[in-house]
Amino acid sequence: MRLHSSLRISDTDCFSSSNLRYQAAKTHKKTLIHAIKYTNLPDALGYALTTWSPLDIIDVLFVTNLKELTQVPHKIVSKSQLAENIFTADIEAPLIARERKPGQFIILIISNEYGERIPLTIAGADPQKGTIRLIWQRVGKTTTELADMKPGDQLAGVAGPLGKPTHIENFGTVVCVAGGIGSAPMLPIATALKTAGNKIITILGARTKKLLVLEDDFANTSDELIITTDDGSYGRKALVTEPLNELCQRNPKPDQVFAIGPAIMMKFCCDVTKKIDIPTVVSLNTIMVDGTGMCGGCRIEYDGQPKFVCVDGPEFDGHKVNFDLMMKRLDAYKNQEQKAHELYEKEKCKIGLDK
Repeated sequence: MRLHSSLRISDTDCFSSSNLRYQAAKTHKKTLIHAIKYTNLPDALGYALTTWSPLDIIDVLFVTNLKELTQVPHKIVSKSQLAENIFTADIEAPLIARERKPGQFIILIISNEYGERIPLTIAGADPQKGTIRLIWQRVGKTTTELADMKPGDQLAGVAGPLGKPTHIENFGTVVCVAGGIGSAPMLPIATALKTAGNKIITILGARTKKLLVLEDDFANTSDELIITTDDGSYGRKALVTEPLNELCQRNPKPDQVFAIGPAIMMKFCCDVTKKIDIPTVVSLNTIMVDGTGMCGGCRIEYDGQPKFVCVDGPEFDGHKVNFDLMMKRLDAYKNQEQKAHELYEKEKCKIGLDK
């Protein structure tokens, strides 16, 4: 049993966690597991539930025992394959399902013993059922292991919603460019933009027809849908930049562009729109570990300054992102990632992964 509550205090500088425990025990007769660090509150114990209030009210999370905190279930409710090496699953995460907004993501860990933390965008949510929808491509060790899991299996941890939500307003005509698995994070954004009154033109791109997903979903959301494949096996044989350039030449030109996909794709989309001065938002897929800005793995150069994708993004003005530097950083652990994937695929065991 959890209890969210508030304590009114007068001096945050001298209010230690031991005093907070004492006040909590007096008020609720519960075990205080997490308190919130706002401003100068010292020795804080954990998660922020609200923001600091000028009324000196601190929200705290009480639980009856530590086991409840360490054994939060994140069961895989359902799972299916959408395309070649692309999967979707509904995960039990009621608090995230209730709070998540378009553009936000989670970080999951499959195992506490040998698990790697990876970010995945929240492709959808059902607050009534308490589930979130994840879509991923089997490319590395963890995404392969996740693809091998079955309904009923549990994830060791799911943290979120993380990142800043997409800024949604009625821009006018919006072009949504989704390349590959970028269609997963783009879908909730396009849906929200359509609800806000925008005209939505979607460009869906994939290397081949076998890797194209969510076509029907985007057809229902978009006023105009353009499909491209690199090999011409479906839709138009072209890169997504080709129809994007044509759309940018229309009179009137689009008011806003959103582009999500591989880093190289987003870079060239921004090259197209920058020449015509069309605002372009990109969602970056950098390496992340903790998702709170502490590890530094997701650092990028933005307008000449360092930014952290997990807390400052994941969405940025694409015309100000140093994509070349970002792509170099994406390759930082390529050899280690390949080795871990090969070990998992070859032996399906954990031997050697702790070395």
